[in-house]
Amino acid sequence: MRSLFPSRLREGLGEGMGATIRYVRTTPPPTLPARGRGEEEAMTELKSELLRVLTDRGYIHQTTDAAALDALATTSVVPGYIGFDPTAPSLHVGSLVQIMLLRRLQQTGHKPIVLMGGGTGKIGDPSFKEESRQLLNDDRVAENVASIRRIFERFLTFGDGPTDAVMVDNADWLDKLEYIPFLREVGQHFSVNRMLSFDSVKLRLDREQSLSFLEFNYMILQAYDFRELSQRHGVRLQMGGSDQWGNIVNGIELARRMDGTEVFGVTTPLLTTADGTKMGKTVAGAVWLHEDQLPHFDYWQFWRNADDRDVGRFLRLYTDLPLDEIARLEALEGAEINEAKKILANEATAMCRGREAADAAAETARRTFEEGTSGDALPTFAASGEVALVDVLVGLGFCASKGEARRLIKQGGARIGADKVSDEAATVSAGLEPLRISAGKKNHGLLIAG
Repeated sequence: MRSLFPSRLREGLGEGMGATIRYVRTTPPPTLPARGRGEEEAMTELKSELLRVLTDRGYIHQTTDAAALDALATTSVVPGYIGFDPTAPSLHVGSLVQIMLLRRLQQTGHKPIVLMGGGTGKIGDPSFKEESRQLLNDDRVAENVASIRRIFERFLTFGDGPTDAVMVDNADWLDKLEYIPFLREVGQHFSVNRMLSFDSVKLRLDREQSLSFLEFNYMILQAYDFRELSQRHGVRLQMGGSDQWGNIVNGIELARRMDGTEVFGVTTPLLTTADGTKMGKTVAGAVWLHEDQLPHFDYWQFWRNADDRDVGRFLRLYTDLPLDEIARLEALEGAEINEAKKILANEATAMCRGREAADAAAETARRTFEEGTSGDALPTFAASGEVALVDVLVGLGFCASKGEARRLIKQGGARIGADKVSDEAATVSAGLEPLRISAGKKNHGLLIAG
């Protein structure tokens, strides 16, 4: 069995919050030891199902004091949370690994808490961002929170039981804070010297990009969230992406200083596709989880189009398939890997959009690509009369610009029906029947009269 903690690395944070943090231990990504290194490097076996599952499926990048967290998760129900700022009406696939992390927490007998950033969302997390986020008004934040709530009901079981999920909003306490008392009680535990040394802040400053005082306060508010949740809901664990490490450690230290509470942190790796693309981004934009922002078929097709090298990793992270079945699918080669991709698309879509939507998308793909007929779940572009093919390719989301569409046509990657098009000035007209438009081998849409 792989160990989560082959070695202990103490991270002295110097003036992190006024004094060196002595108790925080960070753990590098799990690795298998080379044989014959000796007993001094013998690995400690994981005891908790939680950390075994997270390790085996590839969710863990770093942890604080993994041994203590493992012991706690073995003997107790661990309430753990992840925060999501409502900067849009939907989350996209880039947030999906965090949602799945909460799902794994619940599946292994612990309590997931979804923290909606109704308060922090009014500021925006500056971590590793190149510029300030556009500030949202209170009404827009509230609308986004209400919209995003629906997503989690697909992945988690909510209720009043000991391991049922709970959704809370940090606006409930952040909006009520009084400035001077907050500075006196909380601000004294933060060192500006140390805050300036965090990579997320240094990135902006080194590039001479503006970092507002408003954004600079974000890490303090996130740390306060952790402390507040530990008081209100007994939270012992915060999870997040690797870019949240500094914010999580701040919260751990704040809880210790203010309340003497030991809490823990886990971060996930930065996820990119095999070709280096940020997870959840395509040439057509974000891959949204909400069906009203992205059709079921487009969502299914995103997973179906996964790079061969990503299939096994995505199956472990984004589906509930057993690991032995994933190993079998991951071992497929050549044309057979397409079977694994279809299973990935079916399982990931069923979890987010429902089994009926997944089955319909799979049937549309079969009819379109195997039988040569058109399905009713493909992306559509409506036009009246004659329209330039480049406009259709952009409208369907296959190309980001007309220039990119022209290059696609010039390179022979565009087709109208079964016919390849080489004329960059080609036009097309919608008829009584939808007309299939293709970009490459994987992207297909319909031109309809409108």
